[in-house]
Amino acid sequence: MADELRKTMPAGGPSVLDRAVDRSLQTRTRNAELLAAALATIAGFIDAYGFITYGVYVSFMSGNTTQTGYLAGQGAFAAAALSALAILFFVGGSFAGTLLTQCAGRQGRGVVFGAVAAALTAVVVFWRLGFVDAGAHIPTISFAMGIMNCALSHVGAQPVSLAFVTGSLSRVGSSLALALTRAPLRDARGPWDTHLRRALLLARVWVGFLAGAMLSGAATPRYGAWVLLAPALILAVLAAFDRPERDAV
Repeated sequence: MADELRKTMPAGGPSVLDRAVDRSLQTRTRNAELLAAALATIAGFIDAYGFITYGVYVSFMSGNTTQTGYLAGQGAFAAAALSALAILFFVGGSFAGTLLTQCAGRQGRGVVFGAVAAALTAVVVFWRLGFVDAGAHIPTISFAMGIMNCALSHVGAQPVSLAFVTGSLSRVGSSLALALTRAPLRDARGPWDTHLRRALLLARVWVGFLAGAMLSGAATPRYGAWVLLAPALILAVLAAFDRPERDAV
């Protein structure tokens, strides 16, 4: 559509249109950055809940892989099985989340938010009814986190991970180095899209994850599984009001 407008506009018009398109892209990118930080905060909150409650990460699969390996090496196979279960169901959630986003089209992200909210609510219901077996809760939450990681995979051309931050921290370091050496950004969306901006985006995602874990650390020991209702409610609201056609970049 923008290309057609450029062809029909008089001389001097294209630069005005280009500026309008650039401003729109900046706004949508900024909205996606805020959403990424908010979702990372939720992920950090839930991951900390899982570790505090079950001694297992429900979204940080690198940690679970390490735990599975060293516990199995020590002969603690029951404990190793819980970490392995989280890995298995996180992968299953990623599979299901990808299918949801592919099949639901533009509404896929809202469907993902709703599915995660439903899974978290189910855990609270199980807990309230007395079903507190970690062998049932860990798969449910890890499956939900695998789904949620599919909600937003890129901000502009920058890959982001919501449910874990190891890759984000690695990319922060590399982006800062590229900014320092003034290396060109080949997939830049505009003059405002720089290595430094991308480093700050990824740093905000990490800070969000850390803040979520801190909040969970303060609330989970006091309120137990009730704390999961907070991210479930937020995700339900996002599912109801998500407008991917405006926010996607």
